[in-house]
Amino acid sequence: MSNLLSKNYLTNYKATFLLAYPVVISQLGHIMVGVVDTAMVGQIGTIEQAAVALSNSLYTLVLVFGLGVSYGVTPLVAAADSSKNHLENAALLKNGIFINTILGFLLFLLLFSISPILNLFNQKQEVVDLAIPFLNVMMLGMIPLCIFSGFKQFTEGLSFTRIAMWITVVSNLLNILLNYLMIFGHWGFPEMGLMGSCWASFISRVAMAIAMFVYVYYNKHFKIYWEGFNFTIRDFIRIDKLLVKKILAIGIPSGLQWVFEVGAFAFAVIMIGWISPDAQAAHQIALSIAASTYMMASGLSAAASVRVGNQLGLKSREGVRTAGFSAFAMVLIFMGLMAVLFILFQQFIPTLFSKESNVISIASSLLVIAAFFQLSDGVQVVGLGALRGVKDVKIPTIITLIAYWAIGLPMSYVFGFKMNLGVEGIWYGLSLGLTIAAVFLLWRFNYVSKRI
Repeated sequence: MSNLLSKNYLTNYKATFLLAYPVVISQLGHIMVGVVDTAMVGQIGTIEQAAVALSNSLYTLVLVFGLGVSYGVTPLVAAADSSKNHLENAALLKNGIFINTILGFLLFLLLFSISPILNLFNQKQEVVDLAIPFLNVMMLGMIPLCIFSGFKQFTEGLSFTRIAMWITVVSNLLNILLNYLMIFGHWGFPEMGLMGSCWASFISRVAMAIAMFVYVYYNKHFKIYWEGFNFTIRDFIRIDKLLVKKILAIGIPSGLQWVFEVGAFAFAVIMIGWISPDAQAAHQIALSIAASTYMMASGLSAAASVRVGNQLGLKSREGVRTAGFSAFAMVLIFMGLMAVLFILFQQFIPTLFSKESNVISIASSLLVIAAFFQLSDGVQVVGLGALRGVKDVKIPTIITLIAYWAIGLPMSYVFGFKMNLGVEGIWYGLSLGLTIAAVFLLWRFNYVSKRI
């Protein structure tokens, strides 16, 4: 423990914090769109809230994959920046934006075409009927969100993190305002109910993409990376195949890592839908809160990726290990505090999202379970970020697949239905998967960093 309090580590804590806190707020902004939707739609009714939960089970799955793929740019930019390779970073900007733009369109078309699959999961039909059109509009927002994320990950690789934070904060305030106006029909807006919520989210994300492009294009710090770039279709599609392969070699496994974890929670929504709409709505409330702390921890993960990538570019093994383990220490402290807050306010927090006493009661019990897996959740997501910084993504992807889909979800089914523990049993299984992932990812970083 004395080593973790050494001067070298204290310096890293400060550097990681200064890099991480804007990323934390920015990452939190992505999930806060869903949190705001859940809270405001909860004022309409439980069926509408269950529809948001069901549609978010697929939408969040696609969202985190898109965000994960964009992460492939960040460690490459960080490493090139350490060696002052501006030409490579210029190419990373162009090719990264190309990949993210195409990805946004592909993800929209994919989920738009398969959204009727929600009819196959034995859910309440009134929930499905509301969820499908809601999901389709939310997926349209993937296009501007992927473009935003492409620019964001490039700037974060250069350690410029604050502007993405401010753009995300302002867009979330815009989303809250538009939710208020379009759901309930204030200030002359039509009362659109549930659909008003998803259109509000779409508009706010278009604003995010435009603002981020304007910042990166006109800011003097990035002028050097735009030299020789012409805004023509021919120039846009003239890509560097080798560089695209390098980005995707990190980005696709990173996206899959998120998919395996978030996908487990998304499939849990399906299983919980077999119990009742009340349980589904309660799950969405507790998951929204847990996802908020997760996205905060993922901000530390992103900072760890950049800091570790910088040290890798400098060829410093000790620097890599110090940057990584300082992030682990920070996330343990943060998630420990969140766990305490979950337990202290387990009865109060759900009342912000629902008026139904049964929904509030179930959500309160789930928050206690969420409190106990906070540490595991934080360690595993920082582990993924630190390993991404040393470009180690294949083995961590296998670890997440086994932890969540070979162990966590099957045990959720056993606890929930075979042992008759219901929705709480499903969350016990998910907690087990998180813990296994955390232990092995921490071990993996220790092993890989020693061998640099």
